[in-house]
Amino acid sequence: QVQLVESGGGLVQPGGSLRLSCAASGSFFSIGSMGWSRQGPGKQRELVATITSGGDTNYIDAEKGRFTIPRDNAKNTVYLQMNNLNPEDAAVYYCFASARLSVERSYSAWGQGTQVTVSS
Repeated sequence: QVQLVESGGGLVQPGGSLRLSCAASGSFFSIGSMGWSRQGPGKQRELVATITSGGDTNYIDAEKGRFTIPRDNAKNTVYLQMNNLNPEDAAVYYCFASARLSVERSYSAWGQGTQVTVSS
C-alpha cells in the first residue's frame, strides 16, 4: 500500500557529505511523520532524525549540527543531509514514514535501506 524508495548512499571519505533521499508512493491519504534510522555493524538500530508534516524536527544528540532532515511534502519525499561524516556514521540507513490510509487506518512503512560507508 505504501512503498518507500531510498537512494543516495555510497562511499564517502571522513569529513565528507552525503544526501539521502526517500520517496513515498502508493495508495494513501496523507503522509505524517517521516524519518531516518540506522544500523551499524554489530549495533542495534537507532533513530537518527524525524520530521513531522508541519516541519518540526528532532535529532539525536550526536547528529545535531551535522545532519539535517528537510522534507518536500508535495513530493512525499524526505531527505537526510549528512555533513562532516566520520567512520562511526557508517551504517545501513532506513527511511520510515507514517501514512494515513483512511480516517480509521494508518500504516507504518519502512524502506529497504541504503548503505553508507565512511572510509579513506
